[in-house]
Amino acid sequence: MSNSFILRAADRGHEKILSTGPTASYVGGHPDAFITRHSSFNFHDYQSGRAGFGRIRVFGDETFNNPGCSYNMHPHHNFIICAFVLSGRLQHINTTGNNDELLAGDYYAFSAGSGGLHTEINVHREPMNAIYLWMLPDHLYLPPSYARGRFDAEASANRITPLLGTGAPLPIPQDATVSRLFSTRSGRHVHRPRSRGHGLYCFVIDGRLTCDGTMLERRDSKGLWNATEIVLESGETGADALLVETIL
Repeated sequence: MSNSFILRAADRGHEKILSTGPTASYVGGHPDAFITRHSSFNFHDYQSGRAGFGRIRVFGDETFNNPGCSYNMHPHHNFIICAFVLSGRLQHINTTGNNDELLAGDYYAFSAGSGGLHTEINVHREPMNAIYLWMLPDHLYLPPSYARGRFDAEASANRITPLLGTGAPLPIPQDATVSRLFSTRSGRHVHRPRSRGHGLYCFVIDGRLTCDGTMLERRDSKGLWNATEIVLESGETGADALLVETIL
């Protein structure tokens, strides 16, 4: 029998991080710029939830508001940092020599390894919304690396599409796979974890999705483990979800 937890959207951690005052060294931009963050797991000031899941340590639903809103250049060690842009435009700059603009559907994986810096910037007026995922690597102090990809919703509709990790177009140094399910109609999809030692974190970006018998609404999520088969069912209005399989 599988084990699980359910996290409703309203029960996530919530922070509003300003570009003025004590957080000005961390968040930059116009004086009216600010970042809203909804955290699925304990992070920063939010410490009353779950302390990660498997190799996942951070899963943040973040919106950068007003021109120039940014995380200023800052360092990381021994984390795999991924961003999945849902709306707006994100400028990502890192010390592996990359300066990329990412649009809705684009995503990246930045393995900080032995040490790397990056900055995340919204240089436009419209808000930028992205999911930020941090995972622990399988080995410490690897050389930093970066790769980006694009999810084509039309071409990948109505099936589970691996984005990065094991068996996906973008490899990462961890026994984990991030996939996306973009459904435009009612349908039944089956995810089979690689082993009972792997868990699945299912996060609904939009729409409604039944995950292993639990109805999940927009921004709801469910973690499952000790399962051999996980059934995902979308209704007539469809659904959009990120699926993170991780070794436990």
